[in-house]
Amino acid sequence: MKARPLLSFTVCWVIGSTAACLYSGSRLLLAGTGLLLLLVALACTGRLGLKYVAVLAAAMILSVGYWEWNEVHHVSRLPDVLQLQPMETREIEVLAEGFITSPVDRDGDRADFTMKVSEITRGGQVAGQEGTGVGSSPDHSGSQRSGKSGGQGSGEQLAVQVKLQAESEIEIAAAWKRGDLVKLTGVLEQPQEARNFGGFDYRAYLQTRDIYWLLKVTGAETVETVPPESWSLSTVLRWNDGVRASLGAELDRLFEKLHSGYMKGLIIGMQEDLDPNTFRQFSQLGLTHILAISGMHVAVYVGAILFLLKRFRLTRETTLTVTFMLVPVYVLLSGAGPSVIRAGLMSMIALAAARAGILKDGLNILCASALIMLIWNPYMLVNVSFQLSFLVTAGLMIYVPLADVLLRRLPRWLRSAVSVTVVAQFISFPLTIYYFNQFSLMSFIANLVLVPFITFVILPLGTVALLLGRLWGDAARLLATITEQLNNITFGLVEWINGFPGGVMIWRSPSLLWICVYYVLLFGLLYFAKLRIETRDRARQYTEDETRPLAELMESEIVRSVGGIRELSTMYTGWRSPALRWSGAILLTMFAGFSLLLYQGYQPDQHPGGGSISYLDIGQGDSILITTPGGSHILVDGGGTVSFGKKEEWRIRRNPFEVGAKVLVPLLKKRGIHRLDAIILTHADQDHAGGLQAVLENIPVSAFLFNGTMAEQEPYKKLMRTALEAGVQLYTVHQGMELAPDHATRLFFLWPPPVEGEEGYLSETDNQNHASVVFRLNMNERNFLFTGDMDMAAEEEIVAQGGALGFHAGPQIDVLKAAHHGSKTSTGEEWLQFWQPAATVISAGVNNMYGHPAPVVMERLTDSGTAVYRTDRQGEIQMKVTKDEIKVRHKLDGKAGE
Repeated sequence: MKARPLLSFTVCWVIGSTAACLYSGSRLLLAGTGLLLLLVALACTGRLGLKYVAVLAAAMILSVGYWEWNEVHHVSRLPDVLQLQPMETREIEVLAEGFITSPVDRDGDRADFTMKVSEITRGGQVAGQEGTGVGSSPDHSGSQRSGKSGGQGSGEQLAVQVKLQAESEIEIAAAWKRGDLVKLTGVLEQPQEARNFGGFDYRAYLQTRDIYWLLKVTGAETVETVPPESWSLSTVLRWNDGVRASLGAELDRLFEKLHSGYMKGLIIGMQEDLDPNTFRQFSQLGLTHILAISGMHVAVYVGAILFLLKRFRLTRETTLTVTFMLVPVYVLLSGAGPSVIRAGLMSMIALAAARAGILKDGLNILCASALIMLIWNPYMLVNVSFQLSFLVTAGLMIYVPLADVLLRRLPRWLRSAVSVTVVAQFISFPLTIYYFNQFSLMSFIANLVLVPFITFVILPLGTVALLLGRLWGDAARLLATITEQLNNITFGLVEWINGFPGGVMIWRSPSLLWICVYYVLLFGLLYFAKLRIETRDRARQYTEDETRPLAELMESEIVRSVGGIRELSTMYTGWRSPALRWSGAILLTMFAGFSLLLYQGYQPDQHPGGGSISYLDIGQGDSILITTPGGSHILVDGGGTVSFGKKEEWRIRRNPFEVGAKVLVPLLKKRGIHRLDAIILTHADQDHAGGLQAVLENIPVSAFLFNGTMAEQEPYKKLMRTALEAGVQLYTVHQGMELAPDHATRLFFLWPPPVEGEEGYLSETDNQNHASVVFRLNMNERNFLFTGDMDMAAEEEIVAQGGALGFHAGPQIDVLKAAHHGSKTSTGEEWLQFWQPAATVISAGVNNMYGHPAPVVMERLTDSGTAVYRTDRQGEIQMKVTKDEIKVRHKLDGKAGE
């Protein structure tokens, strides 16, 4: 195989950067030493020359040093500028001056942009902090006054969120542009970190973009902007934003709302107006790559330019040069995401190489692009678009030639499409399940049929309609109408394919080792399958070539016995059979290993010999995941986003935050939970039931247990309708019932009492808290009590009936879930004395508006001697339950919310 120094150098650079990203300190030193020793071992075997090894070792060392250098320098300097202690850097009012460095995105009643700070001054502290108070604000000169601190900014970037107060402010926000000088007053906050194991870490995400703070501003009228007076790089970007906005407006004019959002994503990479349901449907089939500008879009664009320039009879050199200069224009107009930058760089390098007659190897071009991007910004390494773009492109170059041999019996035109689609699916699979935790079995068919249709039919038609919009309106509208009809066919096909039951598989996020082993086994499978087929083909060809002259001799009676021919054939087959045998054995072994790897990766998080209870942090609400020793999964409540009153239409956001869809469902999928054996809804309040709507829509559920009452809230009625339509078995539970998911787990329901009335009739109750489902869980001989939002009246009745229920006062509960988020209406002294819990968990939101947990409840818990865990301070609280112990871990250090 031909040596590729650039490929080897890039691979070592990526390995070094990855090691520096994953490890630090002694662990990084140990990992680096191991990698260098591996290179030395390869040199000692003679497979690599010493100079070659030295260059590769230098690549690793340089990449580690470069990553660490960036880590040291990419830190926030605002605490020093504002003269603050680390614990003072939350919710501080500041006056900031600088300029806008991004497009301004308005969604409903919020406008977002980033700004680079030139000067920042502390104006006071918000309520609840010690200091001068919100009422005092800095003068706009930026000078320091008594009680305030600040000074020159450090050039740091802030993510600004402006909450619009009136519909008239929409026009004000629309006037803000990239490059504007800006002055505003707001509250400085740190971004939210991941509060659940495996949850999305917004703080870490922003840090990869060199952003460490949020600046929350109230009212657009408090923001002062002035257009820039001199030319700079931001002027070009500002012009580009204007062109993109104009193109988006033209698409809005030509297409209906549903189609315009779709065409914006398809043609110019603007996904802000894409219908959330359309995105979800495409995402489920693994088609989201078609909604973002990618290598295929750039290839079509470059191909179209080359075709047109050739028709103008320009020279080859001129054609390549002009195309080279136009590629950055398309990259900018399409949003300059990582995938389009990669494709643009590759195109430019390939065009330059074609003109100079050098560097024609595709892998070398890919590696050059990767190195340029990683040196420009090493944190691209952790960007999912960057990873998918480069990995799939490299995979197509390496794996497609192997797959082509396996599909050799297909017609040439079909073989190419099938091999590319199959390889792309297999290559993207590990990252797809790592980041999105689902994979559709229908994805191959969808990509094979829809991607060419969208790329070579819908994309060109929509682009031509856009270009003709201001030149030939009638033709543009006709093309837009045709495109909309074709879009409807696409949407219908996507919805129909998604309708196949069991088509979507949920996978937990695999480890890095699992991903590496996957790619090695996949390569081995394809390589040895190709080798076996080629060996058989050579054997067949050799036999035909050698037996043909012998057959002619037979006709001339020189050879009179067929046995001679058979003997010759047997000799050849015997000589070739060992190669066939060992290649077959290796292929079979690799197939078995690959199958075992997929089986192991498909299994949910395991706790051998024990079960687990996870008190999830979903803000102000309850949601608890129980995994029994037998592997059953039970979800108790689902949290929910509580809304107050009906919002004005202009305030409604395109894809508003909802706990179930944004937090709960991703967490369940990330842990590989393919099916919930049961959902237990304690009562109908939105902060317990709201998130379950998304759960029922995305994850199969076997049984739904609730308190047997109905509530007037429409979301609750919708939840029940969804459960019935999904075929989920509904069960009403009451005092005295038991449930045994496996031999080591039993649930004893203590509340509510049985409802007397007409059979099959669900009564309505306004006091859902009093009717909360309460149950004791016995798992591996350990006891847990779950209480929903029960009130003291229910507590007193359960205690009074303790003997009848089989319980007596004394140490009986290992862990108590405090009722109603620690409200003063629950968790009374008598209740604590009766159960005497060793530990208590309180599920409450950080700085919630209700003041939960109440100080009086905390006093009761302290007096009872129970250990207290709080989701508002410690994030998710996990308990691994065995017969020997309950092992507790929590996501945060316990200081959050103090």
